[in-house]
Amino acid sequence: MAPAATGDMRGMLVDATVRRELSRSFGATLVVILTIVLTMFLLRTVGLAAKGTVSPQDVVLVLGYTALGHLPTMLCLSMFVAIVLTLGRMYRESEMVIWFGGGIGLARFLRPVLRTAWPVLLVTAVLLLVVWPWGNRNTYDLRDRYAQRSDLSRVAPGVFQTSADGRRVFFIDREREDSAQARNVFVLAQQEHGQSLTSAHTGQMETVGDERWLVLEQGQRNDSDHASGDRTLARFTRYRVLVQEQVARQAQQRPPRALPTLQLLREPTPRNQGELAWRLGMLLATANLLLLGVGLAATNPRRPNNWSLLLALLAFVVYFNLVNLTQAWVGSERIGLGAALAGLHGGCLVLALLLLGWREHAATLRLPGRARAAAA
Repeated sequence: MAPAATGDMRGMLVDATVRRELSRSFGATLVVILTIVLTMFLLRTVGLAAKGTVSPQDVVLVLGYTALGHLPTMLCLSMFVAIVLTLGRMYRESEMVIWFGGGIGLARFLRPVLRTAWPVLLVTAVLLLVVWPWGNRNTYDLRDRYAQRSDLSRVAPGVFQTSADGRRVFFIDREREDSAQARNVFVLAQQEHGQSLTSAHTGQMETVGDERWLVLEQGQRNDSDHASGDRTLARFTRYRVLVQEQVARQAQQRPPRALPTLQLLREPTPRNQGELAWRLGMLLATANLLLLGVGLAATNPRRPNNWSLLLALLAFVVYFNLVNLTQAWVGSERIGLGAALAGLHGGCLVLALLLLGWREHAATLRLPGRARAAAA
């Protein structure tokens, strides 16, 4: 058989082996990471619902939006870990020595890695540029709509609960949870020099323009002054108190993370450019980590250990924090967007290529003389 045909068969065998094992490792790693991260997000979302930040009925929606927003990071980490685990196993079981001895260099493994990872890169790009702002926008809308509801409508019957601003404690009794009309209302309000305790037979919220009023009927109010110790008791038939001057937050006040990517490009403010640096930076980091993973996977088969995986995880953490740091620097105008992307990700690309070349050169030097001549 001709040497060229033999080389092609070896290359096809390398592609099939690496792609098959890399796909399996990526799927298993992604399932583990998704399980851990979703559990953490679920606990955090339930905590937000308990604090009254989001509606308990919207916990699943908020969890879904949050998971979609952080899915690019999980995909990036899963693929990076899968590359290190797959190639590291081949090093430990001396498969790489066989491939190197057959004339297959380390750089040749980039082809199956990139062919396996390009769908992940495509999905990551869509998630970062489209889904990430869409999910954040919907999450803020859910919080805003829940914050715009009356404090009485957010209180569960028979349960003491703090208002959105933390200055009032409510206890009510309602026939239906979705009813805006409440009966047996109890309100404890903290004031500048004391506190007031108000109870009423019925109560409801009324919105007039941009102002929200709490209307109580058939009740009494007990005020106490902490400085002088005076107490006053007043009974009323109908009592109106201003609760909130501004009802809704305008859409223009949304943070940059909730703005579409095209809007960030059209409005190049420092904060918008900082957000753009993060989105583009995560995409470039995902591509660079593919090359870096091939170089970091090398290990000594005579002394098998997990140091390569630990080093890879450390590299991912450092890289991810550097992406966040560049976002802060661009947002504070300490560095430009182009300089941040070129400096960080261009430098990481050069580092990954140098590491890959050094690993391949070291592997060639360790080959026996006959194998080294065949590889040449």
